[in-house]
Formats: sequence, C-alpha cells, structure tokens
Amino acid sequence: MLHDTFVKYINASPIDKEWGLYLTVAGFAQIRPSLIYPPTDHPSGYYFTWERGRILQEYQINYITEGSGLFETSTDQFKVVPGSILVLQPGAWHRYKPDSNTGWNEHYIGFNGDFCSHFFQEVFFQSAKPVIYIGFQESMLKLFFEIIQNVKEEKTGHQQVSAANTILMLSKILSVVRNQEFAGKTIERTIQKACLHFRENLHSNINIEELAKELNVGYSYFRQMFRKYTGISPTQYHLSLRIQRAKDLLTSTDQSFKEIAIDLGFESYFYFSRIFKDKTGRSPMEFKKEVLRSEI
Repeated sequence: MLHDTFVKYINASPIDKEWGLYLTVAGFAQIRPSLIYPPTDHPSGYYFTWERGRILQEYQINYITEGSGLFETSTDQFKVVPGSILVLQPGAWHRYKPDSNTGWNEHYIGFNGDFCSHFFQEVFFQSAKPVIYIGFQESMLKLFFEIIQNVKEEKTGHQQVSAANTILMLSKILSVVRNQEFAGKTIERTIQKACLHFRENLHSNINIEELAKELNVGYSYFRQMFRKYTGISPTQYHLSLRIQRAKDLLTSTDQSFKEIAIDLGFESYFYFSRIFKDKTGRSPMEFKKEVLRSEI
C-alpha cells in the first residue's frame, strides 16, 4: 500500500494550542526487512536506539498495518502484529522495532494539548495496554491519510480539522476494542433487546430484575455486561431516556409539568422535578424558561 515515506513535524501557533489539541508530527513509512530502525534522519526529540529507548513529551498513535515486531515498556513486553495500535503517552519509557525478517508499515501522528490529558483520563485509556489490537480498519487508515493530506497542504484551520480527526481516531479505537468483547455473542443481542425495551417503555418504571429474567439472563451478569456495553447501568440508561423525553415535551408541547411527570411514570411531580434537576442541573421550569429565552 505504501510506495514511499512521508513525515512532517508541525508547528502549532498559540491559537492552535488554545484549541486544546494540536498535532506535532504526522507520517507514514514502509520499513522493509533488515532496514535500520528508526531511520537515522529522525530529529533528536524523536530519535531513539533500541538500547536506550525513548521518553516522549507528547502523545502518539502508531498504526501497524503490515509486518510484525516488538514493543517494550520498563515493565512489559508486547508482540506487535498487523492491526496493532501503539498508544504512547508522555513521560513513559518505551522502545519498539519491527522484526528484521518482516519489517512493517506504520502510520503515525503525534499530538499534545490540554484536552489530551482530559481524554486520556478516560477509564479505557487508563487501563488499556500500550499495544491495542484493532485489526485492519479501513476507516482508521482513512483518518490517518486525511490528517497527512491536511498537514501537507497546511491550509488555514488544518490543525483544528486534524484535531477533530484525532479525537475521532481515539474514539474509534475505544469503540472497536469494546465491541470485540461483545461481537457475535448472545449477551450483545440481549443488551440490544433491553435497550429497545427501555426506549419503548419510557412511560413507566422498569424492574430490572424482572427484565433480566424475561431475557433469560442472570441479573448480576446482565447489569455488569450492560454497564460495560453502554457505560452506565440499566436503571440510569432508562432514566436518561425518560429525562430526554421530558426535555422534548417541555419544549415542544403545552403540557403542564405535572402532566409530563404523570405521562413518564414518575410517582409525583416533586419526585420528577428533583430527578430532572439532579440530571440536568436545572428544574423543569428553569429549563423551559432558558429554552424559551434562547428562541427569542
């Protein structure tokens, strides 16, 4: 797929840095068998030897689409195979290299910014290993080449467009890995049925234990896997749908607050108002007034 090598080290203006995420480098390379790695023309901030390793002061994502190799941290060693993503974070010692018999094809970006540290506090990236297998993802490869094309042309706003693609890339890594655990398994279909049941029953409370029984799955296992799949518990998932429906009714109908509470199965308006404020930070009345003011 690769016919040459490209790398560009990117300057970020103060405006780019204020955006919260900015690129520092983007490139790709076809490392043929037995070639020296990394290439000796790397700048001093990026160059490393296998003997000494390296500590970066930025984040990097490196997608290996062909070939195999080795990745090491100060405590662990990982086999790199086609479809591996290397996720590098600032301050972490590491080293990696392709197998001299196979070489590899790599696509990489480096980035930094205040938003990065927030993003990498996400539980997935906190617990994930630095080598993540996602297989061949054409959409991921497309994002790399869109970023590379942007930095080649260096048009106004290319940093912001590349930042958006970087966030999309990180989101895709998270999504692919989470789905690997569920793909083709009965529990995935069970959770999807539960989500549909929640959406079709916004006007009443749902007993989660009884629902699990109807779906022929153990209650504790269902709750655990549902949270893994959606990020929240079944009860909170259903409640969030009901609150969203309440927002729609508050802004698109003339129903009273009490009528909306009754329609959505809340035991009283006062309980509905308390839950609504807990979830949105505003009472139903405050929410409706705010929306009406914004439309004037």
